[in-house]
Amino acid sequence: MPINITMPALSPTMEEGNLAKWLVKEGDKIKSGDVIAEIETDKATMEVEAVDEGTVAKIVIPAGTEGVKVNALIAVLAGEGEDVAAAASGAAAPAAAPAAATPAPKAETAPAQSAPAAQPAPVAPAARSTDSHRTFASPLARRLAKESGIDLTALVGSGPHGRVIKKDIEAAAVGGGVAKAAPAAAPAAQPAVAAQAPAAAAPKGMSEDAVLKLFEPGSYELVPHDGMRKTIAKRLQESKQTVPHFYVTVDCELDALLALRTQLNDAAPKSKDGVPAYKLSVNDMVIKALALALRDVPDANVSWTDSNMVKHKHSDVGVAVSIPGGLITPIIRSAELKTLSAISNEMKDYGKRAKERKLKPEEYQGGTTAVSNMGMMGVKNFSAVINPPHATILAVGAGEQRVIVKKGEMAIATMMSVTLSTDHRCVDGALGAELLAAFKGYIENPMGMLV
Repeated sequence: MPINITMPALSPTMEEGNLAKWLVKEGDKIKSGDVIAEIETDKATMEVEAVDEGTVAKIVIPAGTEGVKVNALIAVLAGEGEDVAAAASGAAAPAAAPAAATPAPKAETAPAQSAPAAQPAPVAPAARSTDSHRTFASPLARRLAKESGIDLTALVGSGPHGRVIKKDIEAAAVGGGVAKAAPAAAPAAQPAVAAQAPAAAAPKGMSEDAVLKLFEPGSYELVPHDGMRKTIAKRLQESKQTVPHFYVTVDCELDALLALRTQLNDAAPKSKDGVPAYKLSVNDMVIKALALALRDVPDANVSWTDSNMVKHKHSDVGVAVSIPGGLITPIIRSAELKTLSAISNEMKDYGKRAKERKLKPEEYQGGTTAVSNMGMMGVKNFSAVINPPHATILAVGAGEQRVIVKKGEMAIATMMSVTLSTDHRCVDGALGAELLAAFKGYIENPMGMLV
């Protein structure tokens, strides 16, 4: 009996992914554990391993297909002793199903019946008419076409076997011309705006049509949201709507920390090539200080649920890393137990792989708090948005020399402003202040991080 290979769920929240690359071809024999494909999610590119043994009888979804739903059929294996041709022919019928997330037979006739002359080019029928051509368009392309009022039948696809893919829709949306199916549905008084207004999936607020009315036609271009940007927008909007944010700010003196950092870096053992075993950054020491502060103030190391307070046993510190198209937050697990050099090397590895979109879900999901450091960009202070299930996030500003008063006299010191955002349901103002006081203590007396 043929063995179906389906699109895996690579994270608890994954609903669809892009089948970036097949690492096997039809006729190849594979065994359990072999890497067979690369799947792109909104935040990473991940390798998929085979679970079963057999011969690849048919690749149902070609490489380059975007928006493949979780559990959709992507390939078929012939089991031990099974006829490969028979397994492949048995896969022919379901081949269209993965690309069509919903049954398509009735959709072939529905558009023709639902688009009489009295309804000039309505968006919904145009989108439904593509259902009968699902094998020629990726699910993501179909969705973008529906949102943009683009007629897929008017496009020549650039994907595998002529499949219409995301970039074809984007090209049509920003001036590809003939593919538009919806302009006539726009109010007659605003033809120019309607012709340039694919309905981008943005958080609730002003509609795109309303936004574009404010700008001169031709004075802008439309850049469709990618999966990462949509995920960021959704999660942060939910955070600000559902989490009551409270903010606490303190100034920390950095001179002792900078001196210790220099001393530790100078003492780092070097390889034969002269490469140091580690090179500590201020951010590495901020991560350690926050982790120790959460250890010392355990009531702040929590997550809120409707039924219980989740009190964490370790400080798993997420660190915001900017990557093309957005940001990702890899997690330093049990950071309170790790040395500064271990944290530093782990962050360097995470930063490199984050930019290559090679992080695994378990490396950026979860965590108990987070650090967002914009000091290297010259930002003096700011407030960060909490990333649930975290109850806190620390926004770190730039270190700068300021005139301060010490023992009644003016002095110059290197100061850094930090702002703690807290979920006031579980970390109120007094508890947030206690946590920041503990953090400030480690920053200004950094030898405490070494013992």
